[in-house]
Amino acid sequence: MKASEKFKTVIENYLTETAQSDTVFAQNFSKASKNLENCFNYIFAEVKKTGLCAFDNQEIFDMAVKYYADDSIGQPEPIKCRVVVSQPEKADLFSSASEVPQNNIVPKTQVPALKPAPKTLTLFDL
Repeated sequence: MKASEKFKTVIENYLTETAQSDTVFAQNFSKASKNLENCFNYIFAEVKKTGLCAFDNQEIFDMAVKYYADDSIGQPEPIKCRVVVSQPEKADLFSSASEVPQNNIVPKTQVPALKPAPKTLTLFDL
């Protein structure tokens, strides 16, 4: 599997920035036995193990850092998959929430009716 250019760039930039700010990681990042292509294969293998299909950016970045830091991780086998890198939508006060697709609707459970709160008297009610 070849990772998309956008995925490669995002991971490589994160690892480079981390190496610049963390001297211990910089040593791990410069190991001759480690490379980006194997890092991607490690990430894909870890994602496949979970059975999930969506991850937070930091979860993927943590997998990449672990690949370089853990010497017991060898050369992972390539995995056939597709990677999608998306930017989160910026929420604003004027946009409405997106609709949930009909096939993902969870059945509603019965919620007991709430009792009305007792009326509080104010100075004007007296």
